[in-house]
Amino acid sequence: MSVAVSIRGLTKNFQGGFRALRGASIEVQSGELLALLGPSGSGKTTLLRLIAGLEIPDGGSIAFEGVDALSLSLRERGIGFVFQHYALFRHMNVFDNIAFGLTVRPRSTRPTPAAIKRRVDELLHLMQLPGVEHRFPAQLSGGQRQRVALARALAIEPRVLLLDEPFGALDAQVRNDLRKWLRHIHDETGYTTIFVTHDQDEALEIADRVAIFRDGIIEQVGTPSTLLDAPASPFVTSFIADSKRRRDYAQPNAGA
Repeated sequence: MSVAVSIRGLTKNFQGGFRALRGASIEVQSGELLALLGPSGSGKTTLLRLIAGLEIPDGGSIAFEGVDALSLSLRERGIGFVFQHYALFRHMNVFDNIAFGLTVRPRSTRPTPAAIKRRVDELLHLMQLPGVEHRFPAQLSGGQRQRVALARALAIEPRVLLLDEPFGALDAQVRNDLRKWLRHIHDETGYTTIFVTHDQDEALEIADRVAIFRDGIIEQVGTPSTLLDAPASPFVTSFIADSKRRRDYAQPNAGA
């Protein structure tokens, strides 16, 4: 189900003349885990929303396996989206939250109740959330809520999974545990995944590749080791300097 995503020359302007994206281009491989990294306001979330169809670009193109995504409806794009603040339905229990994307499908494509239950049970097991299906979001911890939000996004078997700073609202220890868990989930499912973060260590630890943004421009795209060892611009060098220092300090015999 995963697809390659081709983004070419995307531009997006908002009211007041703010240029959120200025010709962004990137090729995302099928099944890749790509991080969008950069300061606040650099265009990361705007790109995510354009891919999802929540915003319309002023210029450029987005294609899924060569098919023009801009001509597809939100449903046809098959996007799973996880927001920073969970966006769970507070009046629904965990089971109904996870099943929501399946239960609202048109009758002709809607799975049977038995098939929906199997899918939700599979995801509860995958998310390590046994026995919580009858709880409501207010009865869960922040980490549990975020795992339910991810399960809901995965329930529809998305062609592309998008995550907008999924761990930004969590404390440091929970965030550290969940980002390692996200890498494990990605390896288990193989979905094309694009996630936004401003946390250098988070991006460099779990992503296959990282795209570094500055003022609506993609400064560099590369593997974590490439970005750390061969930054392409002074901005990239400065932006990841703290992560590089921490990595170098952690090396055995560092500075010897």
